[in-house]
Amino acid sequence: MHDWTAHLEAQGGEPRDALHWQFPDDARQPESSASALVPLTHLAVLECRGADAARFLQGQTSANVEHANGNLAPLTVFCTPKGRVLANAELLQVAPEHYWLLLHASLVAPLKQQLDKYAPFYKMTLAARDDLVLLGVIGDTPATTAWPSTDWHMQQHGDTVVVRHPGPQPRWLLALPEAQAEAQWAALTAELPVSGTARWQRADIAAGLAWLTQAHSDSYLPQMINWEALGGISFRKGCYTGQEVVARAHFRGQVKRRLGVAWLTGDTPPALGSEIRDGQEKRVGEVCQAEADPSGTGCQLLIVISTAAADDAPLQVEGRELTRQPLPYPLERLDPETLAAASEPAQA
Repeated sequence: MHDWTAHLEAQGGEPRDALHWQFPDDARQPESSASALVPLTHLAVLECRGADAARFLQGQTSANVEHANGNLAPLTVFCTPKGRVLANAELLQVAPEHYWLLLHASLVAPLKQQLDKYAPFYKMTLAARDDLVLLGVIGDTPATTAWPSTDWHMQQHGDTVVVRHPGPQPRWLLALPEAQAEAQWAALTAELPVSGTARWQRADIAAGLAWLTQAHSDSYLPQMINWEALGGISFRKGCYTGQEVVARAHFRGQVKRRLGVAWLTGDTPPALGSEIRDGQEKRVGEVCQAEADPSGTGCQLLIVISTAAADDAPLQVEGRELTRQPLPYPLERLDPETLAAASEPAQA
């Protein structure tokens, strides 16, 4: 995506690393209520397309593929036979026999390599959609736009797919061809200021939503990232890779670590995987995602922590005080069938 990279640089952007961008006004923009346009260069799309695409995905994912109907875009995971998450994603049906998997960019190639082992037995193809640009809109939608009003729902407007995501403010993810991205960017920036990738990721943290990276692959059961509480696991569908272990962990209550939201003192984000220790210096968890708060007074974190650790227990990371924050959703099973039954009507 060399042309898109050049475009972001022309807009004043600088790469923070290979997948994340920052802009000069990032530190000056209030986040509590301000709207923003964000380049989502840390996310990407893996496409599954063909006559057997639905049947193939049904045997690999925790979602019921029937729920991905071009209206609801359910969450899902791909697991090892031992139930560990290889990748978590959102499943979008963009046309009959044509699906997109939205996931962290670092996991597109590894997941494709894993799924390619089974693909030859089905009439379908897998492809990384490197020709797509992903944009995020936070806050109010542009005045001329009608986008999904319910989380995890999608709409299509020409070649652009729009998906609603949860957060402290309304959020929409747009996926569109790179050839059309500059024009869309210009239209949106006429109404919205630009923010760096961290703005979107802080909203994910506030939403208790972890997008796993390649560094996390094969580390967690789906329940350890609260995926069943977000409607990302169907316990009523047929078998899929890892299904037996995932179901057993749920019904026998064997999940000993859970995703949580936390605040860390100090303005430098800790590395992913940094150890969380209690008052007795015992390791009780690790950092799953971290972003510096724009206030400069601390960092916003997603953590995976032992369920035995009390909410008010003294905790620290690298000698810095860690304070747990409440999750924005109940920590209980949310059946995707319930989401499907209450789904918005399809766009006319």
